[in-house]
Amino acid sequence: MAEKLKILLIDDDYVLRSACEAFLNDAGYAVYSGKNPEEGLKLMRDINFDVLITDFRMPGMNGIDFMRAVQQSSPQTDIIMMTGYATIEHAVEAMRLGAFDYLQKPFEPGQLLETVNKLVAQRRQLGKSGESEFRFQFDGQSVSIIAKSKAMHDIFRLVEKVAPTDSTVLILGESGTGKESIARALHALSLRSKKPFFTMDCGSLVESLFESELFGHVKGSFTGAIATKHGAFELADGGTFFFDEIGNISLNVQAKILRAIQEKEIRRIGSTETIPVDVRVIAATNLDLQQAVERGEFREDLYYRLSVIPIHLPSLRERKDDIPLLLHYFIQKNNLRRHRKPIQSIDDNALAALLHYDWPGNIRELQNIVERIAIIEDSSTISLASLPPALQINAVVPNDTAPTLSIAQIEKQHIANTLRTTGHNISQTARLLGIDRKTLYDKIRRYELD
Repeated sequence: MAEKLKILLIDDDYVLRSACEAFLNDAGYAVYSGKNPEEGLKLMRDINFDVLITDFRMPGMNGIDFMRAVQQSSPQTDIIMMTGYATIEHAVEAMRLGAFDYLQKPFEPGQLLETVNKLVAQRRQLGKSGESEFRFQFDGQSVSIIAKSKAMHDIFRLVEKVAPTDSTVLILGESGTGKESIARALHALSLRSKKPFFTMDCGSLVESLFESELFGHVKGSFTGAIATKHGAFELADGGTFFFDEIGNISLNVQAKILRAIQEKEIRRIGSTETIPVDVRVIAATNLDLQQAVERGEFREDLYYRLSVIPIHLPSLRERKDDIPLLLHYFIQKNNLRRHRKPIQSIDDNALAALLHYDWPGNIRELQNIVERIAIIEDSSTISLASLPPALQINAVVPNDTAPTLSIAQIEKQHIANTLRTTGHNISQTARLLGIDRKTLYDKIRRYELD
């Protein structure tokens, strides 16, 4: 029985669309359909589709533009293009941009099912599923957070529970782990989503300006105050205020932030009047605030006021199971901007180096490395030589002439090699791979390594 994947089918030919929909439904897939890209994009706002099957030539937006829009809004959705002979060159262009395959009309139902089944097999090898993409709408755009690790899925569930409340949230984690993305998700899924989301980088402003930026000032309150200024807290009224790297602010400003949160009012610099504000506060830091409290560098009362709901984001080295999926995601994103042929694979030396690296810069570092490769690399394959020197030293496969394999094939080979090294000790293998035992058992079953 086929996986119950969700497929979106877009074609303005009612007869073909209905026949394909019925055939795929009979094969066990969940199929939704529409007659044009506009209908498709509307459906995708509410449903995480695994696969898109779309015609190229339709009224309004063409297939290539539709494909680009889908890749921007839902990068985990794989695409199959349908095309007539006259538009075969566009199908080739779609493949260059990352489509899985194309079908030339007219085609037999068996050809369609065979193509979909091949795509399902590839998705299973990569660990891709609707559950590996946490999606939300922010500022009119669809945003995705990519992860399949249990730690991140637990965080996604917590975000969904906490978002509708007005509780303060403290997001903890190293730089580059995606703290602002979680803050945006909390706002997007809240009842305040239509109101402002205001971010203040607490490490970017000097202390003399911080209070004015935060609470505003009245005309003449200090040298240079030539006009009354509304502060950020006031501008965020009704919405969400995100303090990024809140551990960097002074004790004096901390006291005023605490008062603003507790009393739900502010006072501009130089004014005796208070202004009521209704703001939900989310804060983030890469520091250990408990230690900062013990050193007297952070107010204990503010710490407890902020950490009503603490969310701890794991580092990338603690969720290495997500690296192949993130790598695939960033490659797809950069292929859209790449002027040469797309990157299609990574050799085993390069993947081994990526899996064994400690990632001090976390997801942001991986994203930057893939962008660098997409700009500089001439080949369609990422090799060890494509990587920065700091990563090349992590290569564990000595064969420089190793064949080029898909990411899933390399992951399977890497797990098999590690199992042999540890004498099939599951606990030791999981520890070396940076994943938990359950995830390792799932991969062993998926790749038939038992």
